[in-house]
Amino acid sequence: MTKAAPTTPRLIAENRKARYDYFIEERYEAGIALQGWEVKSMRAGRAQLTEAYVYLRNEEAFLFGAHLTPLRSASTHVQADPVRTRKLLLNHSELSKLVGAVERRGYTLVPLELYWKNGRAKLAIGLAKGKKQHDKRAVEKDRDWQRDKARALRRG
Repeated sequence: MTKAAPTTPRLIAENRKARYDYFIEERYEAGIALQGWEVKSMRAGRAQLTEAYVYLRNEEAFLFGAHLTPLRSASTHVQADPVRTRKLLLNHSELSKLVGAVERRGYTLVPLELYWKNGRAKLAIGLAKGKKQHDKRAVEKDRDWQRDKARALRRG
């Protein structure tokens, strides 16, 4: 029996604002405890991470504020809550590292991407420091400069 080649991750939702608002220093991959209707709506691409954040309580990680729009045909006997708090599945060593960084060093946990990996929903979490307004302006100015430089090089 041959084993199927691992599939490349398929993106479900992305939090683009996170890279604008934060310096992402480390990335972690977490599983998510989901209900059946949530999996179906994610397969249909009905997920949003724009207002979501990750918080730690009792050495467990939770995704708060992520919006999964329920499908009309998904489930009739379950009352769907689109913004319920979902538990994140991480190793104990990863969790203790994150707890230390958040509580002692003032970092924030930010959801970056929601994607499928080998048939399972995964969430990329970023250990981040907040950007100040002048940092955001500097990044934007640098991006504009890189774009103008590339245009000038293409012209001749």
